[in-house]
Amino acid sequence: MAVLVTGGAGYIGSHTAVALHEAGRDVVVIDNFANSSRKATDAVRALTADSVVVVEADLLDGEALAEVFADHDIDEVIHFAAHKAVGESVQKPLDYYRNNLGSTIGLVDAMVGAGVSRLVFSSSCTVYGQPDEIPVVETAPTGAESPYGWTKYMSEQILRDAAAALDLDVVSLRYFNPVGAHESGTLGEDPNGIPNNLVPVVMQVAVGRLEKLMVFGDDYDTPDGTAIRDYIHVVDLAEGHVAALDALANGLAGCTAINLGTGVGSSVLEVIGAAADAVGAAIPYEIVDRRAGDIEQIYARTEYAAEVLGWRSERDLAAMMRDHWNWQRKNPNGFH
Repeated sequence: MAVLVTGGAGYIGSHTAVALHEAGRDVVVIDNFANSSRKATDAVRALTADSVVVVEADLLDGEALAEVFADHDIDEVIHFAAHKAVGESVQKPLDYYRNNLGSTIGLVDAMVGAGVSRLVFSSSCTVYGQPDEIPVVETAPTGAESPYGWTKYMSEQILRDAAAALDLDVVSLRYFNPVGAHESGTLGEDPNGIPNNLVPVVMQVAVGRLEKLMVFGDDYDTPDGTAIRDYIHVVDLAEGHVAALDALANGLAGCTAINLGTGVGSSVLEVIGAAADAVGAAIPYEIVDRRAGDIEQIYARTEYAAEVLGWRSERDLAAMMRDHWNWQRKNPNGFH
């Protein structure tokens, strides 16, 4: 039996494919390569003794998706595939709703048709908006600040309804901020264009691709005035998906939402300092005005993941920066 990993050529999906292989599972990746690189799947194959099957197809193509389930002995699914840029989602909301919701609905249709009932969904802490209380617990009010965030919120609702009606068992993993790379330095984050997230920008400055980093605001009500986030190593995150599949296989039923984070908030300036330590050189930056839509601070409460999945993050901010820099310096232009 195999795990189907949708969007398995992406940043988190590719690391999860490797973690699944290391846990003894057979893996089938499906990706349309709209926002990922075929070279990422080459790196995955190199790390998994060429055992991962890769299928190029779009989840909005119901016929192709049904074929994947028919051709491979799939018994569980991890669903990553989605458009994922907050800013772009504001500019192209219909594209985001059509792709992200349509792919989720099409995937569940195909699972039901194939008799597959176990699904781990790639959700996001964006469903909490700006929380009233931190650390954020899974029972906190949910909402969203962007079309991207609403697609995660709505997908969770779709999956709750589907789980109740169609005898599916679902874990929605609400990620905080994935960073880092595989310790080999052969697999990492390779965003298209100028990155939207802090750490890829920091590392592209460090490697000389960008001149300096813009720090959006230093007047927040935080210890150093910069925004605070919960950064999690992408390999810890990948291992969290393996733990979620194990929990489903061991009888976790219904639809369960779980935070995946470290429970530790790090400010923008703290991340820059940790990156400078890893790189061995200062990271040039400039303080500019706050960016519209950014929230002040958010980090996870992690006890529920430990209780339900038996999982906790293991790698600290220094390890995240060390591994991300190892990837970036070995691959200054990403997979290109």
